[in-house]
Amino acid sequence: MKDPEKLALRSEAYADFLFGMAAPVVQTEYEVLHLMRQCAAQFGFSHFMIARMPFGEQQRFSERLVLSSWTAELVRQYDAAGLFHSSALVERLRQTKLPVFGEAALLLGEDAGMAQPGMNRIFAIALHTTYGEPFIVTLFGDRGELDRPQTAELCLVLLHVFEMLERTFDAGISVRDRLSAREIECLRWAAAGKSSDEIATILGISVYTVSSYFKTAAKKLDSVNRMQAIARAMRLKLI
Repeated sequence: MKDPEKLALRSEAYADFLFGMAAPVVQTEYEVLHLMRQCAAQFGFSHFMIARMPFGEQQRFSERLVLSSWTAELVRQYDAAGLFHSSALVERLRQTKLPVFGEAALLLGEDAGMAQPGMNRIFAIALHTTYGEPFIVTLFGDRGELDRPQTAELCLVLLHVFEMLERTFDAGISVRDRLSAREIECLRWAAAGKSSDEIATILGISVYTVSSYFKTAAKKLDSVNRMQAIARAMRLKLI
């Protein structure tokens, strides 16, 4: 059996797996992240990225990024280069509902320093939330272009995963209601680079109390530590 045929069979099995899942199974961004890793590997890609569509030149890539398998260094470099809002990929996806397949330079630009092993080609599609907010979903790899059946199946799988991701956004609304004003203040000051000692001085409370707020906030945000809680709070636009 030829490799493309094997890939098609594997992708069909993966699609069946996704659609057979019960709705309550995937409830957090971490679980969606795991699904995206599976999806990328199943279709022959090595990396992925999901971000809100940029509007205007002042919005940093890191502020639009939702989920990715990119290294922190690549995110930093790409953010500093300011390429996201003006990339050829973003422009093309603004003008079509169809997926785009091509060189990774469509998104990363021609800078050789931005090139990453296993990220030479890109598959991308624009998807919208129920409320119309546009997102860019991309997969990176070295594989050849997908045929029509594989493209249709991958788009369907990505749409299903994106729907799961949107449910985590809706869950964020209830998180906003559960977080106390003090917890949000602590997260906001920590995001600004303040230490627990400095936050305690600013808010007029003890360091022990600050730590307590961080612990409860992290639990409510389904995070394992302070940094993850800050990152999730920023993605949910709580701070």
